[in-house]
Amino acid sequence: MINLITTTQELQTLCQTLKKQPFITLDTEFLREKTYYPQLCLLQIGSPEISAIVDPMAPDLDLTPFYELLTAPEIVKVFHAGRQDIEIFYHLAGIIPTPLFDTQIAASACGFGDSASYESLVNKITKRSIDKTCRYTNWGTRPLDEKQLAYAIGDVTHLIDIYLYLKNYLEEHNRLEWIIEETAVLQNPKTYICPPQDAWLKIRRQSHNPKFLTLLKELAAWREKRAQDHDVPRQLILKDECLQSIAAAGPDSLEKLITIRNLRKDVATGKLGTEILEVVAKVNCLSPDEYIREEASAQHGSCNPSLLEMLRLLLKICGQKHEVSTKLIASDDDLRDFAAGNTNCSFASGWRHMVFGADAQALCAGELSLCYNPKLQDIELVYLKKDDGFIS
Repeated sequence: MINLITTTQELQTLCQTLKKQPFITLDTEFLREKTYYPQLCLLQIGSPEISAIVDPMAPDLDLTPFYELLTAPEIVKVFHAGRQDIEIFYHLAGIIPTPLFDTQIAASACGFGDSASYESLVNKITKRSIDKTCRYTNWGTRPLDEKQLAYAIGDVTHLIDIYLYLKNYLEEHNRLEWIIEETAVLQNPKTYICPPQDAWLKIRRQSHNPKFLTLLKELAAWREKRAQDHDVPRQLILKDECLQSIAAAGPDSLEKLITIRNLRKDVATGKLGTEILEVVAKVNCLSPDEYIREEASAQHGSCNPSLLEMLRLLLKICGQKHEVSTKLIASDDDLRDFAAGNTNCSFASGWRHMVFGADAQALCAGELSLCYNPKLQDIELVYLKKDDGFIS
């Protein structure tokens, strides 16, 4: 029988028990299709001693005891890919769970590749499989049946074994510090705040024209602020491609706005259309010196394309050798900067330098060669002497 919590008293009793545990595993079920902010529908909590499902939609439930548990310093809070879960807690109560352990981040340092799914970790670590039949449940409906609740609780019960396995692996291989930086991102409140003036940075731009970028920035900020104020998805107001069409055309009248591709006439002639024209008018009042300038060629400096490709291959080889995700070691932007001569990069020191940075420096200095070994049927690293002789 699944322990379903629907009252504040039951939650207080549960949290008192959980406070005695060294760690708890956490997951949420939520809806976001019709809102800007995620709507919490279900809360799953697991521990070595007790597991339970909390129904935050129950009329007689106050989540305060749970929020107090989230900040208890002696209890590790374990999530898998927990960014959206933590966002919910931050939005509802201004709380970020601490201390924190994310099994997807940890798995990237334990040989499970980039962004390992929960299902794959369950299969590989616990040798169990997950019943997927309830994956697309509408978690906002009530009542939920036993099968749905069993599916939900599985998201934290399997996580207990996954956490213990990954923690043990990281400790045995002295890799706990490898995931500190990535985990710190999840504990930074800025991760869960989207200032409207930064919303345009999430849009894949089609042009680097200064006026286009400036208008796109202001339109995206207007849309983001409207989405936040009315708690609706930003794409429900206007889709990204529509924003880009408006930014490219810069319509300064209703007649021109109506001609914009993908913009419905009723939207153009309504309140949204009026607000859009106000944004365009605001940008039109700026001088060209006030426009955003984003030159693609200057973002990472100029780099040798051949060297960049060799660095990418070297990164892949080093990742496989040390059984660690390449994304955890370095991003493609890091490689571009390094190939352009910027040595102050993420892998210039620490464990990243040990597993990749030193080899990358040797490659750029002409002291390392990548060679195919037909006996091994694989690429191997060959270090070169100053006199061009080989070091095996």
